[in-house]
Amino acid sequence: MTEPFPTVGVIARNSDAATIATRDRVIADLVARGRRVCLDARQPSGNLDNTFSSEPAELAQKSDLVLVLGGDGTLLEASRWLAPADTPVLGINLGRLGFTVDVAPFEVADALDAVFSGRFMRDARTLLQATVVRAENNHDLGEPDEQLIAVNECVVRNRAVARVMDFDTWMDGTFISQHRADGIVIATPTGSTAHALSAGGPVIHPDLGALAMVPICPHTLSDRPIILDANRTVEIVIGGDRRDDALFTRDGEIGADLAPGDRLIIQRAACSLTLIHADGYDYFSILRNKLHWGRGQDTTG
Repeated sequence: MTEPFPTVGVIARNSDAATIATRDRVIADLVARGRRVCLDARQPSGNLDNTFSSEPAELAQKSDLVLVLGGDGTLLEASRWLAPADTPVLGINLGRLGFTVDVAPFEVADALDAVFSGRFMRDARTLLQATVVRAENNHDLGEPDEQLIAVNECVVRNRAVARVMDFDTWMDGTFISQHRADGIVIATPTGSTAHALSAGGPVIHPDLGALAMVPICPHTLSDRPIILDANRTVEIVIGGDRRDDALFTRDGEIGADLAPGDRLIIQRAACSLTLIHADGYDYFSILRNKLHWGRGQDTTG
């Protein structure tokens, strides 16, 4: 009988001594379990048998499972290679919050025991695809080289801290609203606990095919967050008359400058991110323990 996940990729963003030491312990464990290990070529290679190195895009294609060591930001970066390749990922938390990288370092051995014995769940997360469409007189601003994938959110916001910006929102060609605000967040369920939550948006359970549209510091009290069907197309049209007002970012990284008349088209991506959770994973427990949402069960009664 073929062992599950015969080739395991390992990605870690940082190259500090502590991260590399943890990574090498994980690699040794994988090799001891008879797995072939594909290392991220951007990091120092290990000195273990049964390992080889590849660039991240190739690593995603060559691996049956990828372990991501780091924080949530490390997983966001790795997801851009892993999701299009449909490679599942198990996150090991070496960062601060660890909301999507939910395995603690001391739990790795137990988690691998569970995963390699089939005691795990697959968690398909909705991703976004964003495209900038320039107004006819804005060609000199340039465009992204490709349709950009976002795991958490797409954000349009003002560049100048002291100014609000004007923009309109549409869904499948139907006008939603005019906005005057510092910007807006379009978040996936995964991203609903990130930037969107800080801007006053709701928490969306990851099983839902929904998006949160959350204005950032709106100028009027009536401009409130709204939940939209993730299978619809959201369009943000930049207003005003200042060419340096607006900036599009995805997952905290700059995507493009935006000028009046430019449109940002946001759709559900064709691919999804598959997270692997060892047996016993509990989304609500993570909400309570990581974000201090809600309360524990009352055992005093």
